[in-house]
Amino acid sequence: MKNVLIHLKLLAVAAIWGLAWVAGRIIALEIPPITAAWMRYIIAVLMFLAYLRLTNKWVLPTKEQWKLIALIGLFSTFVYQAFFMYGMKYTAAGDASLMITFNPLFTALLAIPFLGEKMDLRLGSGLLLALSGVGVLFFYSPNVDIPFTTRLIGDLLIAGAALSWAASSILMKKAMTTEHQPLSPLHLTVWSAVVGLLIMTPWAGYEVLQHGIPSPSDDVWISIIFLAILSTVVSYVWFADGIKTIGASKSSLYVYLVPPFGIISGWLLIDEMLGWSFLASFILIVGGVILAQTKEPS
Repeated sequence: MKNVLIHLKLLAVAAIWGLAWVAGRIIALEIPPITAAWMRYIIAVLMFLAYLRLTNKWVLPTKEQWKLIALIGLFSTFVYQAFFMYGMKYTAAGDASLMITFNPLFTALLAIPFLGEKMDLRLGSGLLLALSGVGVLFFYSPNVDIPFTTRLIGDLLIAGAALSWAASSILMKKAMTTEHQPLSPLHLTVWSAVVGLLIMTPWAGYEVLQHGIPSPSDDVWISIIFLAILSTVVSYVWFADGIKTIGASKSSLYVYLVPPFGIISGWLLIDEMLGWSFLASFILIVGGVILAQTKEPS
């Protein structure tokens, strides 16, 4: 009972991240993708920095730490946001929320060459099971109002987002285990967001030159502010609190609630379709991910 508040926060995080797919879809259909990501992160970074100052958690990375942080920022903010925003132009929020569950599976696969972990039967079986779920999603998605080829492109871009996040997860794990004075997950998130914002600024400037200064509708402004404040700042702080209090493994279980929230919010808010394929795909993908993450008996 003493950790009820933490569990409620983590449940709220899952709901917020589910709604984020709807917000991303609303934004991507109206303004250029990287400009949208830049607007989100300029708000988020300012709030992150203010949070560190106000809570007396301000810690500047060392010169060596900045090298890894630059790579983390490249993948976790810049590359991820590019795949996320472009992907949301082409696919439905419900489809995308299922595709992103590949994140831990990609992390496990990248750990083989970069962290020296081994491919085993459970990882291979989990991968095949998850891929079968993706096949169901590709061919039987209820969102038939989006042409198949368009939706396929969007889903593959979201898979790219999952892969880029997995790459940043590997780098964060390395940063937290190889340094003499490692930064916390929160500090790594904040400073990598700063780097990512700097990297995406020239591209956002190019989009403004090409398309002009955007004039977002009220719905888009609400979505950008939601992504910046709730989906980025509040959720990452609460998720970091969860990891610190109940551990990474228990906290990560809440991530599996993101697709149901994404699918339902897409249906409620932007009239996306529901169908049996979402349930089948969810069971196969999440089942495959869980199988891949379990350890083989020694």
